[in-house]
Amino acid sequence: MSVTDLRPNLENWPERVDLAAAFRWTARLNMHEGVANHFSLAINADGTRFLMNPNQMHFARIRASDLIVVDANDPETLAGPDAPDPTAWGLHGGLHRHCPHARCAMHVHSIHATVLASLADSSLPPIDQNCATFFNRYVIDDGYGGLAFEDEGERCAALLTDPKKKVMIMGNHGVMVIGDTVAETFNRLYYFERAAETYIRALQTGRELRVLSDAVAEKTARELEAYPEQDTRHLSELKAILDAEGSNYAS
Repeated sequence: MSVTDLRPNLENWPERVDLAAAFRWTARLNMHEGVANHFSLAINADGTRFLMNPNQMHFARIRASDLIVVDANDPETLAGPDAPDPTAWGLHGGLHRHCPHARCAMHVHSIHATVLASLADSSLPPIDQNCATFFNRYVIDDGYGGLAFEDEGERCAALLTDPKKKVMIMGNHGVMVIGDTVAETFNRLYYFERAAETYIRALQTGRELRVLSDAVAEKTARELEAYPEQDTRHLSELKAILDAEGSNYAS
């Protein structure tokens, strides 16, 4: 029997399994930050009810059945026994209230994305194929105002209202990536961190960068957006590896 068959009687089970796998792999890639980062996935039509990781549970331990259901429109959310982390509520609650196109949201302080977010100019020039993926498809938040409690979350959400912009480089903070599904969003998060690493390492050489033209960068970004099934196959392979290892992520 596969571990994916060991399912409690919970709604949105396939989505829970996908999200749990994304948590596990993010930890394996060392893209998490202790117990401080958050992923969410909308489960109703307007996106205001969403799955989220429990308060301060390590990504490497999260199971599908551990995920909590949060209502972005319920002011009593933080008073309940399964209350999310207050910064998770502020950031993801604000996002799911104001950006219904952000079905899935992944926020991390991964090393290279955070280095990029710490530069005076946090733009990501298209110096390779991965960097070109994000050409004209990110926003930079230059207004960091402290921990992402409710006011800060609302401010951040206002920067992601353009559905074309699916990455927010959070100045002095980290990165927020959004998408339609767990597979799409995790794939985007993975490649953004890879792109940021390439750029940061290129800067470290001190040599002149080979920057693609705007036309080629845009062409590349569009081609990658239309590339078939890369995101779903990526996540499927990660789940297959976890299953083969006997992981309990899908329980």
